[in-house]
Amino acid sequence: MNVTGHTRRPASIRDVATAAGVSYQTVSRVINDHPSVKPSTRDRVLAAIDELGFRRNATALALASGRTRAVTVLTANTTHYGYASILQGIEEAARAASYAVGIGVLESADEAAVAAEVQRAADAGGGLIVIAYDPAGVAALAAVPAELPVVGVVETPAAPPGGDRPWVWTDDREAAHEATRHLLSLGHETVHYVAIPSSTRRTSARTTGWRQALKEAGAPEPRPVQGSWGPAGGHAAGLRLAGDPAVTAILCGNDDLALGVLRALHEAGRSVPGEVSVAGFDDAPHSAFLTPSLTTVRLDFTGLGRAAFALLHGVVEESAQIAPHPVSVPELVVRESVGPPPAKP
Repeated sequence: MNVTGHTRRPASIRDVATAAGVSYQTVSRVINDHPSVKPSTRDRVLAAIDELGFRRNATALALASGRTRAVTVLTANTTHYGYASILQGIEEAARAASYAVGIGVLESADEAAVAAEVQRAADAGGGLIVIAYDPAGVAALAAVPAELPVVGVVETPAAPPGGDRPWVWTDDREAAHEATRHLLSLGHETVHYVAIPSSTRRTSARTTGWRQALKEAGAPEPRPVQGSWGPAGGHAAGLRLAGDPAVTAILCGNDDLALGVLRALHEAGRSVPGEVSVAGFDDAPHSAFLTPSLTTVRLDFTGLGRAAFALLHGVVEESAQIAPHPVSVPELVVRESVGPPPAKP
């Protein structure tokens, strides 16, 4: 405890780097006795370690020396299509590299709960991949100690992130933009939107892409209807929209929401696509087998998981630069659930 009664934060590898006037990668090389470090630099780093009382992290040491070949994925969900497909991609890539994979489930965004789960993952040994599609994931990504190798799977950033952030993402903004433009091109005056929750309090990338397409077309911008992740949220939103005869096109933030919207429209006696066009997002496996089959945006979540592991592997092996980047180009898959608006009487 310090004199104010607060626990002093342990020195991190970045603190040592700042004190020694070197990069944190150089500190890592000194810790792991890498031969490429000049003696004078090594002495300076070791002096900073002693002065700051830095304690070497056993996980990072084992990873850098190649003695631990494991990765823990921190996620708040393991069942929704996007999350599960990312996990599949991570597991496939890790297995090919002879890495073991563990999963830490983030049960809430509470600070203490997140910190405890991050610590458990660190204690388990290995690098970390955090799926940050929700508040708990965002909090976990921010809570990972700087000296641990970590990659974040994130929503499309509002602006290009700094080069020191090892993140991967799909271009959700462009995907929503393309889907909305397609619906407008069919003759709909506007497109209503049922939104999935955002990982932060800001507007999600999918909402931004939808709104941008409407603005470019000079189309009215309806207020987005907030959904959830699953069909029940889509059903509730669909019942609200079905009662408005002016609604002729609906874009849903994922395919599960679209499933609920389709059911609500059916219950309200509104035909799809005769009276209302419906499009989804993600191209989940059930999308092609609905009646009518669902127009949706295909995102390569499995490839995203593989890319996340490849980036982490490069960081651990120091064989790749930390370079945040989008992964894959979204593809609009046009099926039976969209068409022109009904003719005006």
